[in-house]
Parts: sequence; C-alpha cells; structure tokens
Amino acid sequence: MTMTMPEIERALRQLRLPGIRDTLQTRVLQAQGTNQPFLETFSLILQDEIDRRQSRLIERRYQQSGLEEKLTLAEFDWSFNPKLPRQACFQLLTLTFIAAGENALLIGKPGTGKSHVAKAIAYQAVIQGHKVQYLEADDFFNRHLLSPAPQREARLRSVIDADLLVLDDLFLARSIPDEAGALLQTLIHQRYKLHRSVVVTSNRVVQDWGTYLRDNTMSTTILDRLMHRCHLLEFEGRSYRLKEAAEALARQATSK
Repeated sequence: MTMTMPEIERALRQLRLPGIRDTLQTRVLQAQGTNQPFLETFSLILQDEIDRRQSRLIERRYQQSGLEEKLTLAEFDWSFNPKLPRQACFQLLTLTFIAAGENALLIGKPGTGKSHVAKAIAYQAVIQGHKVQYLEADDFFNRHLLSPAPQREARLRSVIDADLLVLDDLFLARSIPDEAGALLQTLIHQRYKLHRSVVVTSNRVVQDWGTYLRDNTMSTTILDRLMHRCHLLEFEGRSYRLKEAAEALARQATSK
C-alpha cells in the first residue's frame, strides 16, 4: 500500500531520519520537475541524511571541545606581521602531526596570533573527526584544583584521552601553584606515553619555564617529553590587539 506524504513523514520520525524528512518535499519536486531517475533521487535523499548526521556530529564534537570560536587561518591577517611562520602554521592545519603523535609549541609576543592559530587547528581537527580538548591553561588549573576529587579524575581522563589537547596561554600569570605544575607534568607525561598530540601557546620562552614552575627538574621533565617530537613555531611582531584598539580609538575620534 502506498503511503501518503504525512504517513511517510511520520515513518521517518519513527526511524529517526530527520535529514531525509527535512528535504523530502524538495527532492520529490526536483525529481518530478526533471524526470530524475529513481536511483539518482534515492541517492540524493540518502546523502541528505548522511550530511545531516555528519553536521550534528561535528557540532557535538565542537560543543565538547571547549572551543568558543570557529576560527580558520583563511581569515587571519598574515600581512600585518609578514615574518610569522605562515607555512608552518598551514602545515599544522593538515593535521598530519596528530596522526604522527607529534606536538606543537607556539611561542612569542602577546597579540601576535598564537591563540588564533591554535584555535584554527583545533577547529579543523574537530571537523576532521578528532576528539579535541581546548583549555585556557590558567583557568583550567584553577578550576581543576577547586573541583571535588571524583570530578577531577573524570575531567583529567577526558583531557588525557583526547586526540588533540590545546593548552592556550601557558604561564600567562607568570607562575602557577605547585599542584598545577604537578598536574601539567602528569598531562604531558601521560599523553607522551600514548602518542597523543599537544599544542601549547605561551608568551614565555622555554628557558624560563623552570622559574615559573619553581622547579627546574619538573621543567626539564615536561620539556623533554613535549619537545621530543615537536614543531616549534616562533611568533614575532606587533600586537593585533593593540592595532585593533588603536583603530577603534581613531574611529571614535573621527566620529566626534
């Protein structure tokens, strides 16, 4: 017995096929208007469902990643600081370093684009199906140390298990509590053993990390594992944030 359109839509709801349900009317009209062969129409309808599920999966991974921006390198102003390591940034965007279990360390002056690049890499990893954890380092350490023990353990496991971990603005506050230093060492050590990639951004040169940790041995241990298989990118130049602030002030002065 042939189903009516409302009956088909109810069946699609029961079968949990929202992608097909949302585009079915359009596909039927398209097939009728062009005398499209059945198999071609059917393949397009199936692709609608696949696309819908893929889109929802990417959005779920994005929500779980900790990212709050869907940044890309296409929107980055490379002309402002021509000496930035552009080629190396785009090489990281291919994500081959994740498959190889390698790390990336983005070091340089504030406002030169380290966080933008790290977030763009993280978002590309989300799109490509990787489990990603993006953490603002100081905020993560503070929240972790204040959380109940069971919550800390579960959170730590999710961070260690991610395909890509991004620690943004490490040592932004110059020094971190001793417990946070031990946590950082655990994260880097565990992920090193599992060959899982870490991207770290920092304004602090690695030679000073022992000072910020107040423990040179711990610093050496962390850097030994972090830099064993590592892409080191140096960011020099003027601050994008200061540039944007100056432009905003100029616009305000002009409008008065």
